[in-house]
Amino acid sequence: MADNPVHIGIIPDGNRRFAQMKGLTKVEGHRLGAERMHQVVDALIPLVKYLTVWGFSTDNWKRDDDEVRSIFHLLELWIRKDTPWLHQNNVRLKHIGRLPELPQGLQDAIKSAVALTRDNSGMTLNLAFNYSGRAEIVDALRCLIAEGLPCELVDEAMVSRHLYTDGTPDVDLVIRTAGEFRLSNFMLWQTAYSEYYFTEALWPDFDRLELEKALVAYRQRDRRFGGD
Repeated sequence: MADNPVHIGIIPDGNRRFAQMKGLTKVEGHRLGAERMHQVVDALIPLVKYLTVWGFSTDNWKRDDDEVRSIFHLLELWIRKDTPWLHQNNVRLKHIGRLPELPQGLQDAIKSAVALTRDNSGMTLNLAFNYSGRAEIVDALRCLIAEGLPCELVDEAMVSRHLYTDGTPDVDLVIRTAGEFRLSNFMLWQTAYSEYYFTEALWPDFDRLELEKALVAYRQRDRRFGGD
């Protein structure tokens, strides 16, 4: 039987489907999803040491321009609104992904939040924005090549130290909502031995009861790491 996970990764899927079902706009669906994220983060602050949430994939640039701009705007508002609350709760906010490709206002909001919460010692909240697992590995390899390391010195530990998540333990539990049963390019390296929890609940419907179901399911797992 497993204890509570140390590191949870969340793929919060279903905002657009929720909006369609309720006769709402996509933007309203994403706004409600942001509100739900606040509630889930609040519930997990006393329970886990690391939480990684996926807000925007490098593949999401393919979406309609208006929707992409709206997502960026909502995230900037969310960060500016919630950073003081995160700071009061001793949460350290980190960004993982390709920051320079994002709009300047969003970059500034992220940098300010990261700087303000840098020394906090509670939960670390990794915001995966403009992120994908493959892009992360490519960026790590680019760093290794730029440093001119001999190939015989490159091992798993060396690659891990060059990932966005350097210093963060691998993911114990991945939660994905909206009935999808795939990783979709999320933290490919860090989830090698993760447990997975999939639920039909759309993200705006993923309340504390749904979260507790995921944690109960995890605690019932007999975790194995290849050599067991």
